[in-house]
Amino acid sequence: MKRKIFFWVIVVTVALLPALNVFAEPLFPFDFLFDLNNESSETQQFSTTIQILILITILSLAPAIIIMMTSFTRVVIVLSFLRNALGTQQMPPNQVIIGIALFLTIFIMQPVYKEINEKALVPFENENINQTEALNISGDIIKKFMLEQIRSEDDLALFVSLSDIQTPVDPETLPLTIVIPAFLLNELTIAFKMGFMIYIPFLIIDMIVSSTLMSMGMMMLPPSLISLPFKVLLFILVGGWNLVVESILRSFAR
Repeated sequence: MKRKIFFWVIVVTVALLPALNVFAEPLFPFDFLFDLNNESSETQQFSTTIQILILITILSLAPAIIIMMTSFTRVVIVLSFLRNALGTQQMPPNQVIIGIALFLTIFIMQPVYKEINEKALVPFENENINQTEALNISGDIIKKFMLEQIRSEDDLALFVSLSDIQTPVDPETLPLTIVIPAFLLNELTIAFKMGFMIYIPFLIIDMIVSSTLMSMGMMMLPPSLISLPFKVLLFILVGGWNLVVESILRSFAR
C-alpha cells in the first residue's frame, strides 16, 4: 500500500514538472531519493521527511492538477454556463457545481486511471518495471488522453511555433510544456461552444417574455423575474440535467 500511494504521488509530481520535458526523457535522474526498499538506517528518517514534504506540496497543488490535465475544465465551465443561462444566480451554489464537476471528472477519467493501474502501477508493485519505466508509461497514457481531446491542430501548432522545438512528425513526442496549454485552449473552446448552444433556448424565452411585457405596457417589471419559472419548467420537462450531462460525457468519447 505504501508503494502504491507513493507511486501516485510521484506521478502527480512529475505531471507538475513539465519544464523537465518529462516523458520524453528519463523522468528522475535522482531515482535514489525515492527508493523505498533500499534505504539505509541513517537516511531513512530524512527520506521519510522529504516524502512527507512532497506529499503536502502535491496536496496543495491538487486543484491545479485537476484543472490542467483532466476533463474538469470543460465540465465546470459548461455547468457554469448552464447556471447563467437559467438565470438562477447562485442556484445551484458553487460548491454543488464543483462537486458535480469533480465526480463527472472522476467518471470520465476512470479509463485513463484504469490503464495506468494495469500498465504501470501493477507491474511496478510486482517489481517487473522500475520507477522510471512506470512513470514514463503513466505519462504516455495521460498525454495520449490529452492529445485525443485536442480537436484543432491549431492549438498545438500555436505553441510549437512559439517554442524552440522543431515540428514533430508524431504529436506524442511533444513535451508537456506544449501539450498541456494546447489541451487547455481546446477545453476552453469546446466548453464555450457547448455554452453557446445551452444559451439559445433560454435566450428565446427571455426575448418572448420581454416582448410580451412590453406589449402589455409592463415595462417596469423585470423580464428575468417572469422568465425564470418558464426556463426552469422547460429545463425540467425536457430532462435538462440528463441532456447536459450526457452531452458532456459524449464529448469525451475515446
